[in-house]
Amino acid sequence: MLDHVTIRVADRAAAERFYALVLAELEAPAPTRSDGWAEWDDFSLAQADAEHGVTRRLHLGFTAPSREHVDAFWRAGVEAGYRSDGAPGLRPQYLPDYYGAFLLDPDGNSAEAVHYDGVRADGVVDHLWLRTRDVEAASRFWDTVAEPAGVRVRRLSDGRTIVDTGGGGTFSFVEGEPTENVHLAVAARDDAQVEAFWRAATGAGYRDNGAPGERPHYHPGYVGAFVLDPDGHNVEAVCHNR
Repeated sequence: MLDHVTIRVADRAAAERFYALVLAELEAPAPTRSDGWAEWDDFSLAQADAEHGVTRRLHLGFTAPSREHVDAFWRAGVEAGYRSDGAPGLRPQYLPDYYGAFLLDPDGNSAEAVHYDGVRADGVVDHLWLRTRDVEAASRFWDTVAEPAGVRVRRLSDGRTIVDTGGGGTFSFVEGEPTENVHLAVAARDDAQVEAFWRAATGAGYRDNGAPGERPHYHPGYVGAFVLDPDGHNVEAVCHNR
């Protein structure tokens, strides 16, 4: 299952205003805030800094309970002065009943509200699209960690690779100018699965970005491990023990 997604923003206050406005229209939980983060369930943002660059060229699809919620998401954003990236409407090229609307966040990322039969109901993030110069390299990374991460990798005829996290939430890789600086975390059932994920990735030559261990600064029992994918995204397996 997709556990969480974190983006880095150029101006945290500006980004929070945007996401608080539009996610409220989707009945997302109220954000929790700390010195480092603003978080809406499985989606969070943090201020970029010298070590963590701004997230660019990412597409984020957020779950909408109905088509009316999609309309409200887009209307609230446009009326507040944010740029439309696609008016509400059906996108049958994805699914016959796929209804979405798109806005650009303050850093130019595409944020979508989407409703369709079977849209994810247990999280804020329905899907991500990431651009990469080498779809096959991204696919091989996920092939390597698929079993310990509990995901399924599918190469599609349109040149896209989709990673299905099983319990809700997908992310796709498409060719293009690369998306930058995304943190993706998949949920692990236990500490052993976290370690298996890390060992599979680092054993195949992918860069370690944090060995398996507890991170109590997030919460007691938070056990995670981090590696960098071929595009430099910080990919994590995490188990919330308590």
